[in-house]
Amino acid sequence: MRVLVPFDADSPKSRLAPVFDATERRDFAGAMLRDVLEAVAGAGHDPEVLATDAVDVAVPVTIDDRPLTAAVNAALEESTGDVAVLVADLPLATPAAVSRLIDPEAPVVLAPGLGGGTNGLVVRTPAFRVDFHGASIRDHRERARAAGIEPATVDSFRLAVDVDEPDDLAEVLLHGSGHAAEWLADAGVSLDVSEGRVGTSRDTTE
Repeated sequence: MRVLVPFDADSPKSRLAPVFDATERRDFAGAMLRDVLEAVAGAGHDPEVLATDAVDVAVPVTIDDRPLTAAVNAALEESTGDVAVLVADLPLATPAAVSRLIDPEAPVVLAPGLGGGTNGLVVRTPAFRVDFHGASIRDHRERARAAGIEPATVDSFRLAVDVDEPDDLAEVLLHGSGHAAEWLADAGVSLDVSEGRVGTSRDTTE
């Protein structure tokens, strides 16, 4: 199956600016991308990056600088077979989680993200197109049902946790073991359990 991993190569993870500078955000985004690509490959599929600009990865890269929805829909329209899409900021993704997304035979399969997003989907019908704006998981369900399709839903913690905000970093340190978790440790980010909710702190001393 064709597995697309959309990636913002220009200014990724802007909401992490309180913690990381622009160069660090690009490096961290690249570490998460590698985690996703390895999870896809480990599940026996060949990933393809759909990026806004050139990316240094060992898989095919298609450059499309249009907004996410337009770029993914263009890829769906040109594809002659089934297509899966996984967002690039899933540092907890594993081969088993990817297989859980791809294995169901439903025409549309959705993996919800925390906060109302859609972190993964599979499209096996030309009747469905994506819309990643706003509460996209709700919108994708509505789009599928409007086309007469009851979408399958994959309830997966490892596909639900995407990293957009500083608070999300704790999940990577608690549950991750890949490139992103290693990058955070090297950057001096550690768990902070001094408050009621587990958070993170950063030691920037050398």
